[in-house]
Amino acid sequence: MSSSLDTTKFAEMIKSKRGKTGLRALANDIGISASTLSRIEQGNLPDIDTYLKLCQWLEVSSEYFNTNAVDTNPQTGVIAHLRADKTLPPNTAEALIQMINLAYASTKK
Repeated sequence: MSSSLDTTKFAEMIKSKRGKTGLRALANDIGISASTLSRIEQGNLPDIDTYLKLCQWLEVSSEYFNTNAVDTNPQTGVIAHLRADKTLPPNTAEALIQMINLAYASTKK
């Protein structure tokens, strides 16, 4: 069984988390070029190194965007869904994500 990258989901999640942060500023923070980030936000496939950097920035596993992958970690799944939700304001999504991360962190102590 082969899988492919859900570029639409990937691009939407990046745009959602980026919010009002400038393309160049974010690309610089992640360590990629602004033109690459722009192409990815338009639905183009990234190279593997860029993909891994963006997954780390998004705080999801590299398998999350595979069309036939199943993410068994509920924390990353919830976070990914919050970031991808177009109806939720980005600052609200990030506040909820912080709460979720704190809740999971408290269970690991």
